[in-house]
Amino acid sequence: MSERNIKFQRKFRNSRSKQSKPKKGLFLVFLLVIVLLLWFKADAIMNYFF
Repeated sequence: MSERNIKFQRKFRNSRSKQSKPKKGLFLVFLLVIVLLLWFKADAIMNYFF
């Protein structure tokens, strides 16, 4: 029973890490896109007012 539990925990941890890494990557890319859009919008707004 203990060996099976250890194997299950290892598989569970591996599956969780594989699922979480792409989500973190997509989240970081999404944040990067938002920052770039805000940066260019801020530049356009500054040129419009000044």
